[in-house]
Amino acid sequence: MSLPPDSSSSSERYVGRFAPSPTGPLHFGSLVCALGSYLDAIAHGGHWLIRMEDLDPPREMPGAAERILHSLHAHGLHSHSPVVWQSKRHDLYQQALQQLRAQDQIYPCSCTREQVRRAGGHTKANCVGESGPHSLRFRCASAREEFADIWQGTQQQAIDEDPILKRKDGLYAYQLAVVVDDIAQGVNHVVRGADLLDCTGIQRCLFRALGAEPPQFGHLPLVMNEAGQKLSKQNHAAPLDDNKASSNLVQALGFLGLRPPQDLDANTPAHILAWASAHWQRKAVDRHNRLLD
Repeated sequence: MSLPPDSSSSSERYVGRFAPSPTGPLHFGSLVCALGSYLDAIAHGGHWLIRMEDLDPPREMPGAAERILHSLHAHGLHSHSPVVWQSKRHDLYQQALQQLRAQDQIYPCSCTREQVRRAGGHTKANCVGESGPHSLRFRCASAREEFADIWQGTQQQAIDEDPILKRKDGLYAYQLAVVVDDIAQGVNHVVRGADLLDCTGIQRCLFRALGAEPPQFGHLPLVMNEAGQKLSKQNHAAPLDDNKASSNLVQALGFLGLRPPQDLDANTPAHILAWASAHWQRKAVDRHNRLLD
């Protein structure tokens, strides 16, 4: 991809990131993902970034982005480079679309979801049209992706629908922005929640279409509530109490398979993170989603 890399990028060292959406405050499940991505980066001598995925204003909660950053900082999780805001990077996303258009890998589509399903995921011959409201889709249906996930093991994913990269309302889609930003920031390890595992195949296809090697992916287990749902803002998960940062971190370490000393939560977040970075082991993480003990 012909995008200039950000100053933080490096092709030689581990670069990871945590990329929350400002649709509400962080909850415990968010902390587990942030902490896992942070520890994996630090334990490998890497660089850890925070990126705010503020691409969908209708879904955003006023003040949520600032509250998220405050929570991360309260828990000692600081980005090694200035925080990137996707809302300020539209030029990069448009440049990527132009590159894909020149390669004949995107096309306008006015289809409804039902029309896409009836067309078997291939909409280019059936639903093309730029005269009215339309999205831009990436042509990759029927592709198959196989990759080794750090925690979830060997994955084989069949892509059954051309994904949208720019929506009918003119907003850039998550699938495009996340890949373009990972390329531009030099991210070569993506550690995130297992709820995003299913979209990895599409993203790997898009990395290659933009001339980049896909990063190594690792999908952490999800924290579940008593109803068997993942903790999420949609399911009204309680926001993190930033005044209990040390105990929150120790609890999250336990979920990730570490066995912290009994009195570790009496220390500062910085001390806890230093201990955890020194004791981090990928193999200790149980890949299965589960309730918090």
